[in-house]
Amino acid sequence: MRKERGLLIVLSGPSGVGKGTVRKELFSQPNTNYEYSISMTTRQPREGEVDGVDYFFKSREAFEALIEEGGLLEHAEFVGNYYGTPLTYVNETLDAGRDVFLEIEVQGAAQIREKAPDALFIFLAPPSISELRDRLVGRGTETEEVIAKRIATANEEVEMMNLYDYVVENDEVQNACERINAIIMAEHCRRERVEKRYLSMLKGE
Repeated sequence: MRKERGLLIVLSGPSGVGKGTVRKELFSQPNTNYEYSISMTTRQPREGEVDGVDYFFKSREAFEALIEEGGLLEHAEFVGNYYGTPLTYVNETLDAGRDVFLEIEVQGAAQIREKAPDALFIFLAPPSISELRDRLVGRGTETEEVIAKRIATANEEVEMMNLYDYVVENDEVQNACERINAIIMAEHCRRERVEKRYLSMLKGE
């Protein structure tokens, strides 16, 4: 039977909504079989972040060289720093039949929608903008000026929700994870994704 290509899962949402927290919780669960595609960034590591685990931390010059070479599936500049997804790893993993999970910024998701329209797009939404601000302040990692920029950007990003297939509210991390897993399971059963495989089986291929 023909091997089904892996599913490209794109999780994004406003800065501070908890994308990283939700992703880490998903990957801590024993039944998780997704491959996490580590993003590249030019921002400085936060306390506890490890190069090659949380992000690939690159210089601005090295990142711009990759853009020129076409080595990124997507990239975006956000609050003065670049973020992007390495292309080769993603394609090789999908071709091997494994799901690839991306946790990226909203601008990057818009680029992937153009390049990979069959990907699964999930928007992680905050319960409210005021709670989003509370979370950003609670981090204690950014100045008031940066927080104000992130909130302004978040308002614009919520308006881009129409680019996504599903919206998951991050009210509680465990609830958000359960919803995301249910969405992915349903997508694997979508007729458009499995029809060719079953027709090949009927033909004895």
